[in-house]
Parts: sequence; structure tokens; C-alpha cells
Amino acid sequence: MTTTHGRTADIRIRAGEIKDAEAMHGAIQAMGRGLDMAGKVTCTVDDYRRFGFGPDAGFGSLIAEVEGEFAGLCLFFPIFSTWRGRPGVFVQDLYVGDRFRGLGIGERLLREVASWSRARGGDYLRLEVDVENEPAQRLYQRLGITWQTKDRAHAAYGEAFVALTEGLKA
Repeated sequence: MTTTHGRTADIRIRAGEIKDAEAMHGAIQAMGRGLDMAGKVTCTVDDYRRFGFGPDAGFGSLIAEVEGEFAGLCLFFPIFSTWRGRPGVFVQDLYVGDRFRGLGIGERLLREVASWSRARGGDYLRLEVDVENEPAQRLYQRLGITWQTKDRAHAAYGEAFVALTEGLKA
């Protein structure tokens, strides 16, 4: 049982299963809406089923449940630092449903994924956060997950990614 802000809840964290694909999809859609970026969420439930499970899974997942009800999600994947010579974990998405906020679920999910990585030899966690998501930034800072001033994320999506791959066809 967890008590936060006068609320008591039975919170359970477990590994995601293929049956959770619809809830995952719904969570990511809600996250997109909450960040005013709903149009950028193009994944489907089948994408989660196809790429999130099985021997070649592209990501891992943790599900938070409150009294048996889906309450939160952490999507992650293992990474490796060539400079540190150690594995770690990258948190792609962390979501807690509106009505479950304030129960410490986000913190529990982050601690669980860090423990997952540590059990596999990992010694670091990375994530990115929307610049306007100040509540998440406060949580991360409180947990010692600091903003890296010397790193800058770069990405190639869509046509830029395709163009990058086509440079090999000479």
C-alpha cells in the first residue's frame, strides 16, 4: 500500500505483456494529447504487439496497476556507453494516468527500470523530456536524473531517415 496526499492505493509494477498493447497505445495517445502533439503519434496497437514482444523485441515495458487497473507505463530499451564501458537503460516514454498522479507511480516505474538495468550490469539511465513538461523535470531532478548541458539530442525521422539510408545505394 502506498499513501500519498491522503490517498491510499495498492500499486503493482509488472513487466508488460502483449495483452497490454491497447493500453500502451492509449497511454501514448494520451501523452501526445497532453503535450499538444497528438498528430505526431502515428503508431498503432499492432506496432506495439509486433515490436514490443518476442525474441527480437525493440523495447521493454513496465506496467503500473492500481488495484488491478492500468495506471502507468514505462517504455525502455537497453543501451551501452562506449565511454563508460557499461550498459544502461534509455527510458523512451513514462506515462501516468491523470487520476493516478500523486501516488508516486512515476517514481516507482523509474526505480524499477533502473533496478532492471542494474541487475544486468547497467550503471546509468538516460531519458529525454519535453522542454515544457516542468512537472516531469521536477520529478527527474528530485530523483537525481540531471539535465545534461553538454549533450544535445539529434534525430533523423521520416524523409530524412530514408534519405540517410539511400546514401548507401551508390
